[in-house]
Amino acid sequence: MSVMLVAETVYLNAISIFVRVLRWNPERQQKWEVLQTDPETGNLAFPMVLIQIPMYNEKEVYKLSIGAACRLLWPPDRIIIQVLDDSTDYLIREMVELECKSWASQGVNIMYELRDGRKGYKAGALKNGMRRSYVQRCEFVAVFDADFRPEPDFLRRTVPFLVHNPRIALVQARWDFVNYKECLMTRIQKMSLDYHFKVEQEAGSSAQGFFGFNGTAGVWRISALNEAGGWEDRTTVEDMDLSIRACLKGWRFVYVGDVKVKSELPSTLRSYRDQQHRWTCGGANLFRKMGLEILRTKEVSPWKKLYLIYNFFFVRKVVCHVLTFVFYCAVIPITSFVPEVEIPAWGLIYVPTTISLFNAMVNPSSIHLIVFWILFENVMAMHRMRATMIGLLEFGRVNEWVVTKKIGDTLNEMPKSGEHEDPPKRIRDRIYWNELAWGVFLSVCASYNLAYNENYHYVYIYLQAIAFFVVGLGYVGTNISP
Repeated sequence: MSVMLVAETVYLNAISIFVRVLRWNPERQQKWEVLQTDPETGNLAFPMVLIQIPMYNEKEVYKLSIGAACRLLWPPDRIIIQVLDDSTDYLIREMVELECKSWASQGVNIMYELRDGRKGYKAGALKNGMRRSYVQRCEFVAVFDADFRPEPDFLRRTVPFLVHNPRIALVQARWDFVNYKECLMTRIQKMSLDYHFKVEQEAGSSAQGFFGFNGTAGVWRISALNEAGGWEDRTTVEDMDLSIRACLKGWRFVYVGDVKVKSELPSTLRSYRDQQHRWTCGGANLFRKMGLEILRTKEVSPWKKLYLIYNFFFVRKVVCHVLTFVFYCAVIPITSFVPEVEIPAWGLIYVPTTISLFNAMVNPSSIHLIVFWILFENVMAMHRMRATMIGLLEFGRVNEWVVTKKIGDTLNEMPKSGEHEDPPKRIRDRIYWNELAWGVFLSVCASYNLAYNENYHYVYIYLQAIAFFVVGLGYVGTNISP
């Protein structure tokens, strides 16, 4: 598994470096021309674009996302903004509807859509929105989650790829983060997501292999979306599901890293854990559901099938999570009790060092946080491995959907003393017993290693134990009351 993971890391980074050295940006790879008003046809030179903003009790951010969408630079008669509100709080519903009416009174073509129930969650809301009669006039659809705020020129920079390249189904933009300096946990998240965008997404796009839609900050060709079967709610990663099905139909995707969309990182540990469970479990569950379908399809090359099955799913969605926890948090500590077993240096030192160096290359300004990144990612690997097993075996919380809590401008409105609200008073809301238990286990392993072994594994094991204790006691992220 270590060899598989480091080979995948080297492969992706090699492509990414190659692209940057040659400055092989999407505009050079694909046809791209600025869309302009035609003297004869006027705004008809601009295709009709639908903007979908799915929401669920988004009191903190609904004004930000709706406002950003309404300020997009696009002919007003060639754009429809659709707010898909699944809110269960009637007060929030009224607030969102009033905001939509306010923009409509200013001449913005905005629709407020409310449905009964939350069947299918986000995928259900998007599918329901696509059924509206006015959507038939639209050629492309852009999706933005409630905390995403596109720049005014977003459509002008992304839609031309779809207009001038008929086999491109998706243009994915990069996420930017407005609150990454909030705490150490948000900085670590940024490091991981920057690697995802700057390496995984860029390599998949440039090599025309595959990369998945991230669920937001992207523009779809509606005909491709429909040909792929539309939105499905069979897993908690409806974006990845749609991407795979479109890829199997022969459609291509483009990642545009220069186009950034502001968004918000989860700043509380509980929200981050829920988000990671949904992403990890959903990816593994989709692998279970689509593995044979990928192998049987005849519309893509064997190379792309291999890339999807091995690189995208098996290595990144299974091996990565299993290896990180089992090897670094279980096997290495347990060998303290079996001194006869020696872990080879390439597995103990060279592989993790290689992976860490590649991450540091992508995030040179955060290189001083690399140790914290490693320790925290190892702690989170406990939850990701469990979510992976749940997804593969399809039991328990496999279809659990918990919306990531948004903070919006809440933090900016707090007193400047730097003190957040008091942490939750109930101990069960602050303590994470699984992390504490594993911290105790690692402490015992490190102490035994220090007392009876001649190697220095205890240095790493003690550090990892401390990381588990810090997370277990809730000293990670911010504490914001509901």
